[in-house]
Amino acid sequence: MNPALQALITIVIGVGGCIGYFYLSNMFVDRVLFPAKGEHAGRNINRANMVRPWLFLFPAVFALGLYLAYPVVATMWLSVTDRNLGGAFVGLDNYQRMMGEPKFWEAISNNLLWLTVVPAVSTAFGLLAAQLTDRISWGNIAKSLIFMPMAISFVGASVIFKLVYDTRPAGEEQIGILNALWLSFDGGIGAIIVLRIVPALLLAGFMAFIIYGVYQLLRPLAGGVGRRGGSSAFGVVVRIIVTLAAAWLGYKALVSIYSVLTFDYPYGQPQTWLTISFWNNFFLMVVLIWIQTGFAMVILSAALRGIPEETIEAAVIDGANDFEIFFKIKIPQIMGTVVVVWTTITLVVLKVFDIVFAMTNGQWETQVLANYMFDKLFRANDWGVGSASAMVIMLLVLPILVWNVYNARKEMR
Repeated sequence: MNPALQALITIVIGVGGCIGYFYLSNMFVDRVLFPAKGEHAGRNINRANMVRPWLFLFPAVFALGLYLAYPVVATMWLSVTDRNLGGAFVGLDNYQRMMGEPKFWEAISNNLLWLTVVPAVSTAFGLLAAQLTDRISWGNIAKSLIFMPMAISFVGASVIFKLVYDTRPAGEEQIGILNALWLSFDGGIGAIIVLRIVPALLLAGFMAFIIYGVYQLLRPLAGGVGRRGGSSAFGVVVRIIVTLAAAWLGYKALVSIYSVLTFDYPYGQPQTWLTISFWNNFFLMVVLIWIQTGFAMVILSAALRGIPEETIEAAVIDGANDFEIFFKIKIPQIMGTVVVVWTTITLVVLKVFDIVFAMTNGQWETQVLANYMFDKLFRANDWGVGSASAMVIMLLVLPILVWNVYNARKEMR
């Protein structure tokens, strides 16, 4: 059958089926289930009006249940069964085996690193781009260029950056931009500034950001649990967990500063960047930051334009400079949007798979949870551990989804 004719038939059947369903369901409610006649006509009309919305929602609810709820339940069941034993129930054995594997903890560690760096850097760059492009005449062109990576798939972006990180044998012409730049260093003052001082300052800035974040997290606890200005018991637990994770990241940053300042760089030799442990994770993160900065810029630019001019004019009259206006007037007014952008990028990071799969396939200590799940499910055919890792990803994503929905409803009220 001709594909065009097949598509036309599909559209006619789909649209016709929807129209037929709504027409027949209306007929059933009004004439069979709750007929608007007799001594209970008024009551039947009210009941029909209560039932009708659910009847119309049924196809969508059924489809969502089939394509969303069922896979979750099925995956949960697979995570507590053993395929090799004919699907026998084994309880938490798969979870125990998963937690006993070093690759799982490597994936957890790398995911935490991604969660800390990518949302923060993407949001910061997006906010900076939104602020600067609104102040120049060719800002729309700049925004288009910054947003353009959003049109590229993760795999396509990975291929582009794989060429950037490409390595050719010593003596051959390097087509990778990073190696071409690397070979231009010879250990002089330029190498010291670019390879030691700048990375150390960036890591120190990251540590300062972590310390400030911990301070903001723990400051409300000074009022006591349950007191005004304090926090609930659940909030205290969450703050302590986040603080411990931040302390671990701060420790990693401190160790990295020492490594950067003392590392013996092999000048004159091309490097295989994606095999350098720890730093290769940052080379992978650059790809996602490059893509997500455009998304953050568009959303935050709209938020900045929605700020009332009166507040900015009042700050100017009071003698505030540009930095004070930006950090003390603009940022507080768009903080809700910043949080939404941050959490949205966080959801993307938790599910990141394509970039790692296409560039390193989880080798050289770059494993992440989604790629670990793929390896278990489709390479090792270990459905139990693979499903268990899928449940871990879902449990990590769920609180952020709930938080986003809560904030959206709060803003609507």
